[in-house]
Amino acid sequence: MPRRIEGLYGLTPDGLPLEALARLVAQALAGGLRCLQYRDKTAAGPEAHARAAALAPLCRRYGATFIVNDDVSLAQAVDADGVHLGEHDCALAQARRALGPGKLIGISCYDSLERALEAQAGGADYVAFGAAFPSPTKPGARRVDLAVIAQARARLRLPIVAIGGIRPDNAPALLAAGVDAIAVASSLFAAPDVGAQVAAFNRLWRQPSAKSCLVGG
Repeated sequence: MPRRIEGLYGLTPDGLPLEALARLVAQALAGGLRCLQYRDKTAAGPEAHARAAALAPLCRRYGATFIVNDDVSLAQAVDADGVHLGEHDCALAQARRALGPGKLIGISCYDSLERALEAQAGGADYVAFGAAFPSPTKPGARRVDLAVIAQARARLRLPIVAIGGIRPDNAPALLAAGVDAIAVASSLFAAPDVGAQVAAFNRLWRQPSAKSCLVGG
C-alpha cells in the first residue's frame, strides 16, 4: 500500500547542477527528511530524467518517499513512489490508470476546498493547499486562508499538505489548522545547514501542541 504523506516534505530547488542537487538532497535525507518531491521547472527531457534517476535510489537508500512533480511518465520511468499533479497536468483518473493502485497521487488544490473534495472522491492519496504564506519560489501564487485548511481538515480523510513560504517559525499555525505535512523548498535547501534545518522542522512534530492537532500522525 502507498505510504502516508506526513511531516516534512522537501521540494527540490530549480536549476542546480545535478552534483550540487544530489549533495543537498543527501544532506537533507541524512538529517531526517523522509519525503522528497523532484520538482524543477528549468529541466525537461533527458536532463529531468537524469536528475530523477539519480534522486530516486538516493531516497530509497534512506527509506524516504520519492515523488515526481507533474510528469507521470517520468515517475514511471524511475519507479518513483508517486506523482504530484497540478490543475493543468494529467487528470487524476488517467494518472491512476498509468501508475496503478500501489503509487501515491497528490493533487494541488491551491485555495479550493471543492477541488480537494473532488480529489478525495477521485481516489487521490493526499491534497496540497497553498501558498500558505508569501513564497519566494512562487511570488505570484494564490494564497489560501488558514480557515480553508481547517475546513478541509474537518471534511477530508486524506493527508493535507501545506505549501508556500513555510519556515519553522510560521509552521506551527499550519499544524494548529490541521495539516499533516508541510512542503518546503527554499527555506530548506537554501539554508546554511540543510541537515540542521530538517531537524528544526522535524522538532515541530515532537512538540506536545503539535501532537494534539495532527491527524493520523
